Amino acid sequence: MSAVDEAPIGAELRHRVGYLTLQRPAGLNALTLEMVRLLHRQLKAWADDPQVLAVVLRGAGEKAFCAGGDIRSLYDSHKAGRDDHLVFFAEEYALDQYIHAYAKPVLALMDGFVLGGGMGLVQGATLRVVGDRVRMGMPETGIGYFPDVGGSYFLPRLPGHLGVYLGLTGLQLGAADALYAGLADHHLPSADFAALEARLDALDWQRAPLDSLQDLLREMAVTRLPDARLEALQGAIDRHFGQPGVAEIRASLQAETDPELRGWATETLVLLDQRSPLALSVTHELLRRGRSLSLADCFRLETHLDRQWFDQGDIMEGVRALIIDKDKRPRWNPPTLAEVTPARVQAFFAGF
Repeated sequence: MSAVDEAPIGAELRHRVGYLTLQRPAGLNALTLEMVRLLHRQLKAWADDPQVLAVVLRGAGEKAFCAGGDIRSLYDSHKAGRDDHLVFFAEEYALDQYIHAYAKPVLALMDGFVLGGGMGLVQGATLRVVGDRVRMGMPETGIGYFPDVGGSYFLPRLPGHLGVYLGLTGLQLGAADALYAGLADHHLPSADFAALEARLDALDWQRAPLDSLQDLLREMAVTRLPDARLEALQGAIDRHFGQPGVAEIRASLQAETDPELRGWATETLVLLDQRSPLALSVTHELLRRGRSLSLADCFRLETHLDRQWFDQGDIMEGVRALIIDKDKRPRWNPPTLAEVTPARVQAFFAGF
């Protein structure tokens, strides 16, 4: 049941494993509404198919598993007065939530960029495997948006205040840091991805599907890598990003005096100062609330924000500056953190 080569999603059933492949490598496998619908439809079909014991999610090409949603099309939708962007978010979130609750093991094989919408696909997977080239993160604040696709659920549940750090800065993680943070389960050298699939083709499936997959990964992959920078920074991250607000986080970073941490604190301030002040403030509140919400309620809250954000947030300006005009000089509204009032932030959450 191989898909036509030109299809944006490839679907293949082989040796009782369903393979779903994102097939827009020229666009870094960024998700479109068509891709979301094809993925959801195929997953539903395989959920009811007794021949399918497990599902593998993967991306075509070497550059990306999935670099996020096709943000240009969402920008164009709002610009033209259509609601396609809201339809996209509703169906994308429904797909992500479905993967979290999927009845069969889902094995995500990730290399290259795994950003935004790509994270939404994989964070609900049963087994998350990263390769050597992985660059994983939630970069939304850089375009004047907030971490969505369930980010309000999975980021606050990372160790300490790592989720706040990653959600505000949009930092991209390599394999060692992804494993340490709990955003991936196993590392497999990129060159061994094909060997893993060959082993799947020969699996006897004598044990329960999940047990069989875990046995295979225990044999071929590792769950820790040396030199995870986040591990060394965990104490500093907790101290600074455990502050009650973004202004306090900035002040705490500015006051860092440890010579071994000063460079990192300065780098982090530079990152924060490039982000939308409004998006930073709303993200901080979103992650605070998400810590105590169910997965379903996190998706509902993100949807609640989406309905307002294209009109009242900074995403249209962020996409204009970074993707459309590419002048890289977004005019954030307001332009400074000091001008973001608590009332403005809380207004986005009113009525939820």
